[in-house]
Amino acid sequence: MKNDLMLNSTCSMTRTMGLLGGKWKPLIIWGIGRRRIRFGQLAAHIPLISRKVLAEQLKELEENGLILRESFNEVPPRVDYSLTENGLRLLPILKSLSEWTSSCEASAAATTPAALAEKGS
Repeated sequence: MKNDLMLNSTCSMTRTMGLLGGKWKPLIIWGIGRRRIRFGQLAAHIPLISRKVLAEQLKELEENGLILRESFNEVPPRVDYSLTENGLRLLPILKSLSEWTSSCEASAAATTPAALAEKGS
């Protein structure tokens, strides 16, 4: 319900957060990357996420057109996940966010009291 309100907002940033909000969706998109991946492989790539939450997040990402779920009629059943074109377009954005975080962490570390005291000595 809350996510539906976000996705139907007139504000593009609110809609963006509706699509990508939560701590797992960007990690799931990054984990899939430019390959096809099975559920178990993705779960192993993001070990802190429960299988239930991973399944829910994958379903939302599929409903929002960011990932493709492909089922194969095999025994045992096989399901592959991959990014759609819109999902692929997020990869450079996520990479930029990761680089921005590293830069912020480096500059924050340089301004800690210990780092400033070391510069002054």
